[in-house]
Amino acid sequence: MPQRSDSLTLSTGDIVKLQRDTAIDALLDLHGSIIDQGGGYWVKLEAWKVDTSLRIPHGIRYSLTLHEPHGMRILGYDNAHGVKAPSKFRYAGRILSQDHKHRHVSDKGVHYEFKDAQALINDFFRDVDRALLEVKKK
Repeated sequence: MPQRSDSLTLSTGDIVKLQRDTAIDALLDLHGSIIDQGGGYWVKLEAWKVDTSLRIPHGIRYSLTLHEPHGMRILGYDNAHGVKAPSKFRYAGRILSQDHKHRHVSDKGVHYEFKDAQALINDFFRDVDRALLEVKKK
């Protein structure tokens, strides 16, 4: 009588399918969207496929930005350029990541840990809500 095996054999293609970030498709579908946030503030979402690389392992280039009524960006998440570690850290001066966020108008960017596309969207809109609350306090 044959023994039952509890193990599962997967091919490389199966593993790739299991690791696919399905929210990337949703992010790509949002490319070019402009979303009114009230009071003249607006969000612009851009995302497009690129070849995967060490600096862009997820294979998408993105720019998610919040703008004030006159069009100036006041918050942004993107991977258009690398961000250097601050001088007080071990890797000072080295470019650690393409993924980063700009927390205010003059911010040159701080590292953002890209986990997956859904977390990116959630983190961005959480910061949008926070920024708009700050604006309303003024």
